[in-house]
Amino acid sequence: MNRLFMALASMLLIGGCQATDPLSSENDQHLRWWSLDFQGPDYMLGEVELRIVEDIDGQQFRLSGGGPIGTDTPEDGTESAKGWHDTGGKSINPVSGAGLPKRIFVRWQSIVEPQTYKVWVDISEEARQALKASIARRCPETPNKRAPYAASMTLGLAPGGVVQVWVKDSCFKPINVGRAQAEVEPLGPSQGKTEGRYAYKLNDKTQRYIERFGIPYGSW
Repeated sequence: MNRLFMALASMLLIGGCQATDPLSSENDQHLRWWSLDFQGPDYMLGEVELRIVEDIDGQQFRLSGGGPIGTDTPEDGTESAKGWHDTGGKSINPVSGAGLPKRIFVRWQSIVEPQTYKVWVDISEEARQALKASIARRCPETPNKRAPYAASMTLGLAPGGVVQVWVKDSCFKPINVGRAQAEVEPLGPSQGKTEGRYAYKLNDKTQRYIERFGIPYGSW
């Protein structure tokens, strides 16, 4: 009887140690690839020309274009372009076929200056681990909701060539995991193919903001 009791107790102990993590996202649906997004500070409008991702396996993925960055809102009379207020990408742009990122190249037009920048941004091991962890478990604050659908990295592009890197955690909160300084692209916008013309002209809201507050270099 004692032997039977001991065997049952041992089984219960082992079973308890192997109990499922209540925050595990093992059964949650996930996008197969990680997502890469770009953004700019309020009013600091720009246009991404080229993106290249090199993963930890040495593969390179050339992604032309990338769309506009920055926004002309809110028009509330404050110096909202100072600093970073919203550092999470709002869309899912998967880098299909890529492993975790080793470095990322971006060339973009900072239309408010105007100037064109280019840079290779090295992605740290800390950033890669944060990217993996973001979908590995559910957010402790909302354990009944599934984990993020996609591991997401955002590059913030600011005037002066400043680049900041964020990864969203399991609670969709941005974690700053890197910073880089871009250099000026000597060929100018569109590699000199548009005779120095930028992707678009500034709208009235942005013009009013810059005339009143200027470009807050050093705040990013």
